[in-house]
Amino acid sequence: MDTPGHPVIVLDFGAQYSKLIARRVREAKVFSLIEPYSIPAARLKALQPAGIIFSGGPASVHAPGSPLPDPAIFEIGVPILGICYGVQLMAQMLGGKVERAAEREYGVAWLEHDDDDGLLDGVDARTQVWMSHGDRVTALPPGFEVIGRTANSPYAAVADSARRLYGVQFHPEVVHTPQGKRILSNFVHAICGCPADWDMGSFVDRAVTDIRDHVGAKRVLCALSGGVDSSVTAMLIHRAVGAQLNCVFVNNGLLRKGEAELVQRVFRDHFHVNLDYVDAEDRFLARLSGVTDPEQKRKIIGKEFIKVFEEEARRLGHMDILAQGTLYPDVIESVSATGGPSATIKSHHNVGGLPEKMRLELLEPLRELFKDEVRALGCELGLPEEIVGRHPFPGPGLGVRCVGAITRERLETLREADAIFIDEIKKSGLYGDIWQALVCLLPVRSVGVQGDERTYEEVCSLRAVTSEDAMTADWFRFPPEVLQRVANRICNEVKHINRVLYDISSKPPSTIEWE
Repeated sequence: MDTPGHPVIVLDFGAQYSKLIARRVREAKVFSLIEPYSIPAARLKALQPAGIIFSGGPASVHAPGSPLPDPAIFEIGVPILGICYGVQLMAQMLGGKVERAAEREYGVAWLEHDDDDGLLDGVDARTQVWMSHGDRVTALPPGFEVIGRTANSPYAAVADSARRLYGVQFHPEVVHTPQGKRILSNFVHAICGCPADWDMGSFVDRAVTDIRDHVGAKRVLCALSGGVDSSVTAMLIHRAVGAQLNCVFVNNGLLRKGEAELVQRVFRDHFHVNLDYVDAEDRFLARLSGVTDPEQKRKIIGKEFIKVFEEEARRLGHMDILAQGTLYPDVIESVSATGGPSATIKSHHNVGGLPEKMRLELLEPLRELFKDEVRALGCELGLPEEIVGRHPFPGPGLGVRCVGAITRERLETLREADAIFIDEIKKSGLYGDIWQALVCLLPVRSVGVQGDERTYEEVCSLRAVTSEDAMTADWFRFPPEVLQRVANRICNEVKHINRVLYDISSKPPSTIEWE
């Protein structure tokens, strides 16, 4: 898709907060993109940025091989804001001086300023900021002046208003800088002149036009899982090209209770999307019979999905384009090694291997969006809350939550327990407070007493975590009475379970899923 006119570009110098900076800009209703620090100035200029933000980073400007941008960036003529390493870099490159600080600043500091008509306009004269640096600016480049200082950073905020170059030693993007949003808003609105017009309504209008232009008279194939990303992708493309979209929904027998019915009801019956439903439960379970190794499970499920998907694509006739629900964090992670200072986190393909193997054009209409923006887009498109608000669900489905051997009976047991857990979470009003909740069926049996009789049945473990990005997670603190209701219901209503555990491990060291 085409980039909206005049975005604010965040140059990534390896900061853990680069995505957060971009998010804060978008929260100010201004479109933002993240690019590697090594992007050539000519290519950056071609994006027609309204402004540029240099992120922080772990390097020192004095270290050999430290990341440096194309010097011609300063000739593009748009406002630039340097944050932490970014301001040090700007000072060093433009004739100032950066030295190791006598006292490093990590954590809360207090900024004092007298800038009432620029970057710090409307910010309290003494305000809390968050520092994280060992180097600091000790001499300003020609044309710069001090606009803010802390006890240990005499040049905590600086500006060259004539050239519209600004820098802050602290991090305005984090919550520990309470007025940081105001500072970023001043930069993007007052200094860069960006209108506050980035929202899901404007995104839909532009995306529909772009999709129609891209697709033309061609046919689009989309693998629909019922998850948030694929559902929103399908709805957006359907709005753009209608019957030219064909969705394939594969029931691999590893879905949650009622999921197949929900997807068909929402997409085929309500929105009238061309939906090809494939009941492949028997063939998946046959391939998984006797397999207990989690990696082997994942590979079998992935390969079998590709086979089923390819068969259905051939049955549907010639297709030109494959649609995927790739999100912006996936794009950033996949391209980080092409010029960013950090290693590639993962190589991302929503439907592993399909684009290359099937030789289809790729359409990724969500590749500019973050996860919560995708949820907002789903609401804008009219998708029900039970689709857009649902917790993440792994690609291999219940196959990696049925720990040990996978059988039809164990899957049914797991499905019922999972449905009870989610039902009780929703009844308690806690579903929106949890990033992900799940039940795992464990490969152990337990002695119990049910109805005055000795039983020897399955054990399940409940898991619920809080997180912002799934990179780290903490276990959710349920009120004890909620866990008690869940355990009572599972033991009473699910035939083959007589013991319920609650997983209180965090990530790290544990992962969110068990397998």
